[in-house]
Parts: sequence; C-alpha cells; structure tokens
Amino acid sequence: MEQKTYTRIPRNRVGVLIGPHGKNKKRIEATFQVNLTVDSETGNVEITPQTDQTDVSVLFTVRNISQAIGRGFSPKRAMTLLNEDQDIHVLDLEEYVGTSRNALNRVKGRIIGKEGKSRAILEELTDCLISVYGGTVAMIGSYEMLPVAKEAVEMLINGAFHKTVWNHLYAYRRRMKKERGKLWYEPPRRRETR
Repeated sequence: MEQKTYTRIPRNRVGVLIGPHGKNKKRIEATFQVNLTVDSETGNVEITPQTDQTDVSVLFTVRNISQAIGRGFSPKRAMTLLNEDQDIHVLDLEEYVGTSRNALNRVKGRIIGKEGKSRAILEELTDCLISVYGGTVAMIGSYEMLPVAKEAVEMLINGAFHKTVWNHLYAYRRRMKKERGKLWYEPPRRRETR
C-alpha cells in the first residue's frame, strides 16, 4: 500500500513552497526522495514517497516543512526541521483574542516588537525560530525549548510586560545552565605538591 500524507497551506504561500522555477519544491523532493503535488488553487499539498523504501517519518518531516513555509518561515528556516530533535508548534491567535482585527494586530505587534526586536529576543532566549503570519504564531525548536517559547508568547498575548517575559526567560536559562552544570560537573583535580 502506498503511503502518502497531506497538508494545506495558505494559497499566498504556495509560490514560496514551489520557489522560483520550482527550485524549492525540487530541492525538497531530491532531499527526501518524495514527490510534492501542490494545488495552487486550494493550497493542498500531497506528499508521496518516490520509492517503497522511504520511511514514513520522512513524509511527516516534509509535511512539517511544508506547514512551516505555509506559516511564514523561509524555506531555509523551515528546513531546520530536518533535524530530528526539531518540531513545529502553531498557536492560533484567534483562540486567545477572538476575531477582532484590532486585537490581533495589537498582539502581533507585541510579539514582533518595534523593528522585530521582541521576536529577535524571543528567538535568542528560547533557541526557537518564530514566525508571526496571518492569525498565527509558529515556532520551530527543540522538544525541550518549544514549551518555553510557547509560554513566553502566551505571556505576551495575555498582556505581560516585555521585561517580565525576558526576566522569566533569563531565569529559566540560568536554571537550565545550573542543572546542566550539576549534571556534568567534575570536581577539579588537586595538584600534587612535592
């Protein structure tokens, strides 16, 4: 039985998935040994393996990459999902603030910040890539850091001061560094004195 999987991306992101002269689509197909069938009218993407030996997990990786491009990530940033410990998480902002355009724009502005500074700080402190696109916030990161990024974004959505969120993230990073330090700590060797 032939394995295949599907996803749907916004129609205005189909061109980015395909790329100029089909470059992005061809690169994904060659890298993963899959075929992408993209319907530019609906945004539907069908992913099928080129061989019977293609692992099913590869189909899900390609689906995640397609979804990431659909959520506003550049193909280069979306390809970080190639790494097995990376995943994507998407927050639907309407679930938090409703359908009011003003509320959506206000929240998106808080997450992005002036000239993208807030998003850059979020990315730096969480080691996650963040895209604010349409009515969503998408995050790509490790399984360990995605929940941290999600919590920070939710704090901003719920009106927390930026400084409060940054302090929360700094405290988390210090705690993690300390825990890792204890885990890998080796006592210094004493020098023998003669």
